[in-house]
Amino acid sequence: MAPGAAGVSAAGGASAPAFGQLLAQGIQSVNQSQQSASAMADAWERGVSGVDLASVMIESQKAAVSFRALNEVRNRLVSVYQDIMNMSI
Repeated sequence: MAPGAAGVSAAGGASAPAFGQLLAQGIQSVNQSQQSASAMADAWERGVSGVDLASVMIESQKAAVSFRALNEVRNRLVSVYQDIMNMSI
């Protein structure tokens, strides 16, 4: 494979984001979701109008599901890394 060819898509030469960038975006997205849920819960606790308990719970569950998904990706990456490191040459 030619140098730099890993970032080129087969469809037409457009550069695809690197795996590290995708992982960083995923982490940022989960972090933003958790911060949003926390802010909404704080607003509900302070009695801000327009924030109801159902919305707080839904946002909290979205953040929890996204965190579990990210954790599963991390677990799979660690497992693959360990499998590769245990391969005999």
